[in-house]
Amino acid sequence: MVMAALFSTATQAIFYNFKEKPVQRMLDFDFVCGRTTPSVAAIVQPGSSGGFHKLFFGKTEVAIPVYGSTEEAARKNPKADVFINYASYRSAFESSMEALKQPTIRTIAVIAEGVPERDTKHMIAYARMHNKVILGPATVGGVQAGAFKIGDTAGTLENAVTCKLHRPGSVGFVSKSGGMSNEMYNVLARATDGLFEGIAIGGDTFPGSTLSDHCLRYQHMPQVKMIVILGELGGRDEYGVVEALKAGSVTKPVVSWVSGTCAALFKSEVQFGHAGARSGSDDESAQAKNAALRDAGAVVPDSYEGFEAAIKATYDGLVASGVLIPAPDKPVPSLPEDLASVVAQGKVRVPTSIVSTICDDRGEEPTYAGISMSELMETDSGVGDVISLLWFKRRLPKYATKFIEMCVVLCADHGPCVSGAHNAIVTSRAGKDIVSCLVSGLLTIGPRFGGAIDDAARYFKLACDSAQSPSEFVESLKRKGVRVPGIGHRIKNKDNRDKRVELLQEYARKFFPSTTYMDYAVTVEEYTLGKSSNLVLNVDGCIGALFLDLLASSSVFTKKEAAEIIEIGYLNALFVVARSIGLIGHALDQKRLQQPLYRHPWEDVLYATGGKF
Repeated sequence: MVMAALFSTATQAIFYNFKEKPVQRMLDFDFVCGRTTPSVAAIVQPGSSGGFHKLFFGKTEVAIPVYGSTEEAARKNPKADVFINYASYRSAFESSMEALKQPTIRTIAVIAEGVPERDTKHMIAYARMHNKVILGPATVGGVQAGAFKIGDTAGTLENAVTCKLHRPGSVGFVSKSGGMSNEMYNVLARATDGLFEGIAIGGDTFPGSTLSDHCLRYQHMPQVKMIVILGELGGRDEYGVVEALKAGSVTKPVVSWVSGTCAALFKSEVQFGHAGARSGSDDESAQAKNAALRDAGAVVPDSYEGFEAAIKATYDGLVASGVLIPAPDKPVPSLPEDLASVVAQGKVRVPTSIVSTICDDRGEEPTYAGISMSELMETDSGVGDVISLLWFKRRLPKYATKFIEMCVVLCADHGPCVSGAHNAIVTSRAGKDIVSCLVSGLLTIGPRFGGAIDDAARYFKLACDSAQSPSEFVESLKRKGVRVPGIGHRIKNKDNRDKRVELLQEYARKFFPSTTYMDYAVTVEEYTLGKSSNLVLNVDGCIGALFLDLLASSSVFTKKEAAEIIEIGYLNALFVVARSIGLIGHALDQKRLQQPLYRHPWEDVLYATGGKF
């Protein structure tokens, strides 16, 4: 067993299985202690490929490197000699053994409870053979005042400062309980000049190090002038201290108390909080241990209530005899508060980064425009209703949401030969993921493919509202060199109409209050068919015109809102949603068929390399 202090102001640790709060508490403690470097040198996240975690060291944001293995972390941070293991009990043994085998690691804290006793015994044997120290299992860790602390030892920073842990005192303290250690640090701050080093060995039946191990260390540490022990019933650990006192191995004043005296009031064996804290044989009782410690020369009060007074009396005697010079108080540096904390306290006003008016996920369940998920499910709402809430921030009439769903169904796909589907197919056959396949298809949507709905709506609205005749409308665009949006098809013509257009028109005439804009679009089609048989009203133009009718006649939108919807680009977004279904379908189809990489055939390319172009 090491016979010296475990920690110093230069101690650095490797933290296994990252937990933000304990690590940040360590760094905050470093800052108030006046350290110049963070006490956490590295983080091990099993399986990680590297990177870093951002944390605060005082006012400065620092990046703590992350490693995928303990071996790599130890090799790259040879000065870090403490390993703080926050692994679960399932993996605590394997991860701790890996750390014990690193030559640079000297002390290990195993936080997990429930580590199998056989595994713990194996760790203890290995550690003793290689002169290393284990704190735990089932420990909160330890602290050297003014220098270093493990994880959540001493609780919050405010508690640590109240307990005077930001500067070294004169007391060496050891206990099985982490929670009671925090309480005792407060007691020591009131009764003495404070703690020098405090250790919680852990509450399991077989701790990695014992009460006597740490008392013997304190005996060899000149900074420690007195030793305080808080034991508990169960086991025989306290008898190691008794033997050390009787043998003269520990000569410094020892004040101790073994808790659990109330177990004598119960007729049967009592199991307290820790695995090792259970009433067994008579010599494992708190009363027997307290008597043995008192007989060996330790100061033992009559009850826990007298513990603080006994500590103070011993401390005052050391001060009076000149053995102990009280440590001076030290000013505590001001630690900046976290933004979240001061915002919660109402001390600062911080502008938000994002504004959302369509949904809220902060309650028990998400809401869309104020409508809860439960209500949507109970009312048998569909995709059209969700689009109406998230896009238009209101419930639309049932005929309107049904129309939206018809647009999604009818525009989901138009075969593998259109540009969007072709791109998705080629990308899928190149072995790319589904998102890449979808995006490659979506990027083809624009003025020439699927992106004419908004333009069709804009032009039809302007012409219809200004009472332009179809001929005036078409010819004015022709003079500007602009094709009529929503008119024309590569395959369909007046003798082979687009069935999608016919279905939408039929539905609108049956359910829409008015079809003014669609009727105008039909008169434009009649005029353009006089020029060419393929200048039919296509699905983009039909959806654009009917959306104008929906916005104008549903009594849900103001004129300003309707104009904004057309201007922003809502209607093309509907085509994007619909066609995404088909693009994904084509990509999945190619993967399912295990199609090879696509290469365009030479015979389908005109190689115009003669220099004339």
